[in-house]
Amino acid sequence: RRALLHSSAVAIVSSMAPAIAYDGFLDRTGGSAGGAGSVRLDGINGMAKPKTLFSDFTATESGLQLKDYKIGSGLPASPGDRVVLEWTGVTVGYQGRYFQARNKPKGGAFEGDGFLDTPLSFTIGDGSVIRGVDEAVRGMSAGGVRRIIVPEELGYPADGFKTVGPFPSTFSGQRALDFVLSSKSSMVDKTLMFDLKVISVKPRGV
Repeated sequence: RRALLHSSAVAIVSSMAPAIAYDGFLDRTGGSAGGAGSVRLDGINGMAKPKTLFSDFTATESGLQLKDYKIGSGLPASPGDRVVLEWTGVTVGYQGRYFQARNKPKGGAFEGDGFLDTPLSFTIGDGSVIRGVDEAVRGMSAGGVRRIIVPEELGYPADGFKTVGPFPSTFSGQRALDFVLSSKSSMVDKTLMFDLKVISVKPRGV
């Protein structure tokens, strides 16, 4: 069963992997975000919760995995800067359910450009979003598009998304995310995947 969950996570990310990133969205034709190069690792709660390293992603010291699909222009975001970005989110570690998607009132899989109409805005380092997203936007510039794999320890806290964002904008999206975050089963992998597109970076003090 553990092997099945691991294989499913690889398949989900691979099927969503874009080959081309261009203005407005990630093109989901072709490409790979895992494949044969993925490596299974023990999870933080033992063998029941394996982690996966995707060969074409860059892993940071914290455990975040990221891949750039478009490099932005202008000043790179740093702590204290105010960033505005569009995002989508999926419970990639368990059944691949979208909890935030563009123009999808039922929280289903996105089509079109895949990004949310109402952007997310926060100051880097202020603790208002999960650690994985806060870390991921550092170094990005306006127009940049980045996909990240967020392990449980860099994701939402014990109380879920009640106190820390990003917050799903639909009831069905909230249910999809809460189902995974609130699960007590050791078989539920709480790894999340986000696609981030930076709209603007406002330097600290400006």
